[in-house]
Amino acid sequence: MAATLIATAPTGSVASSPGSTTLPPARPVERLGLAVLLLGTAITYLWHITVNGMANNYYAGAAWSGAQNWKALLFGSLDPGNFITVDKPPVSQWIMGLSGQLFGFSSASMLVPQALMAVGAVALLHAAVTRATGSRGAGLLAGLALAATPVAAMMFRFNHPDAVLVLLMTASAYCTIRALERANGRWLMLAGVALGFAFLAKLLEGLMVLPALALTYLIVAPTSLRNRLWHLVGGASALIVSAGWYVLLTAVWPPSSRPYLAGSSDNTFMDSVLGFNGFGRFLGHTPSAGRIDLPSGYQAPPGLLQSFNDFGSPGLGRLFTGESGFEISWLVPAALLAFVLVLASRWGLPRTDPIRGAALVFGLWLIIVGGAFSAMGAIEHSYYTLALAPAAAGTVAVGVHELWLRREEAFGKLGAAALVLTMGVWAFVVLQRNSDWMPWLRWTIAATAVVAAFGLVITAIPATAAWRTVCARATTVLVVIGVLAGLGGSTAYAAATLPQAHGGRSPVVGPAKPVETGIAALIRRQTQNFADGGAFTNPQLVTMLMNTTTTWSAAVDRGSIAAALELASRTPVIAIGGFATQDPVPTLEQFQEIVARHQLTYYLVQEMQLPASWRVPGQPGTAPPSDKPWQVTGKPEIADWVSHHYTATRIGNIAVYDLRPQPN
Repeated sequence: MAATLIATAPTGSVASSPGSTTLPPARPVERLGLAVLLLGTAITYLWHITVNGMANNYYAGAAWSGAQNWKALLFGSLDPGNFITVDKPPVSQWIMGLSGQLFGFSSASMLVPQALMAVGAVALLHAAVTRATGSRGAGLLAGLALAATPVAAMMFRFNHPDAVLVLLMTASAYCTIRALERANGRWLMLAGVALGFAFLAKLLEGLMVLPALALTYLIVAPTSLRNRLWHLVGGASALIVSAGWYVLLTAVWPPSSRPYLAGSSDNTFMDSVLGFNGFGRFLGHTPSAGRIDLPSGYQAPPGLLQSFNDFGSPGLGRLFTGESGFEISWLVPAALLAFVLVLASRWGLPRTDPIRGAALVFGLWLIIVGGAFSAMGAIEHSYYTLALAPAAAGTVAVGVHELWLRREEAFGKLGAAALVLTMGVWAFVVLQRNSDWMPWLRWTIAATAVVAAFGLVITAIPATAAWRTVCARATTVLVVIGVLAGLGGSTAYAAATLPQAHGGRSPVVGPAKPVETGIAALIRRQTQNFADGGAFTNPQLVTMLMNTTTTWSAAVDRGSIAAALELASRTPVIAIGGFATQDPVPTLEQFQEIVARHQLTYYLVQEMQLPASWRVPGQPGTAPPSDKPWQVTGKPEIADWVSHHYTATRIGNIAVYDLRPQPN
């Protein structure tokens, strides 16, 4: 199969092989290669998928709610009582919730559809590259590179919206490449439909690939400029309709009979688009759900809570350093080089050249979306880079195919040498950052890449006819070995990612990390436990919630905590303030009305004893006395009202207020 990845491209120079949209029938070895790729992706990604348990409690709570209640499924509610939604549109929750309705809610019913989306994304990327280049080998290489990307190996086995988002983005790229073949407006409208649903999966992130696709069609499509513009209008109309129906639904549905739309300040869909999940990300105005804001008068030691309050600094290096470097950067430098090489190689060919069109689709996708992530001012989680994985894989595959077409020329050999060397050296750099893990691997990859690149340079030296024959045979071997070596680091890190249990809001790739020790690490773990809701799942407290009969068993600040309680007790819980306690619901008046209607049994709040050493001398502020715990709440007006009218009992460090009418 290794040779099949490369050797199914037609021979000849670029001048005689401008690319073709008519594929010959697949040979048996090509059918076998595709079957192995898709079956291997399915088996690998489905293997022991329940090791991740409920993954992110926040989205698991919404999936459980959707499995219990159709309105909760429709709106993506965090609770089946439909108090508030999750902070994203519901496409991902539709899939996981419907699976729960069909098969019963469980880790498997929630996560198996995510893994199957990986198979779909690999198949679509394979098909897109194959049709654009006329080479099934290039398609196999693209699919393999995507499946072997560490962030894909993690996030297609997780319950975040990113899996369906990337599947839909890849579908839109495939439809665009189909549209480019004969300037087919219907295929461009299908691309618009895919992007519309991508918008309903993760809002503006789903549309970040739109400029790349639209610009490519405007440049490459084989029809007049007027027709190209009209086709783009048709695609935009399809996008608006496929996304707009849900926006309209939320606008006309009476707010009093639907959940509050989380992430908005006024219970409207578009406010979330333009604020919390939109421009707020770029301007740095979006708060973190993991952020712990200490009361005035206290200050934590520098750097102690950095893992919760810091998401990295914007800049061009963000994609190549830190956790993002391990998750996505493996092929990015080579993909950028491949993009330049393809544009240079296809220079002077007709505007409608399909190979250049494919390079524009994937290369511009990589540059535009990667640039957006690099500039994002708030909450840039490293796993967002899953949106770059098909672009990087597709660009590299198109580049390898183009250089293979010109393998008898110096341009092809030297270009292949540069590409192989870039892949191998960057894999070495990334692996060097985790130097204790399989140290031999990085040296093997680097040595192989250097030898292959050097060999390709040697074959480019003009020589006799006999030497050229030897060089032609050697070129095939060197390219195959060099490309596979370049994929070695990414593949190994993806394989190391698969068996690890991932959970929480921002999982990481690679082998198991050493357990941190010391007081700072202990406080960091306790704070993480709080943010993810683990501190609230005390068996005694869970049993109390299970025995309630009200609409909601409890109310608690922070969506992840409410979701953790729901999953443990299988009862609806109100998430006060939504995802990051920033949503203006419930107001004190709304909370009082819920209590008065006997729709709520318990109010819960965590108490923390802050170290005396954290007090700021001479700054009294609002810090609690050193002998009293601090109540961690995002809505202090509700906490104050409850504490003045009800008496707390304590389970561990959780203050439990029983809101039921008490007998006289």
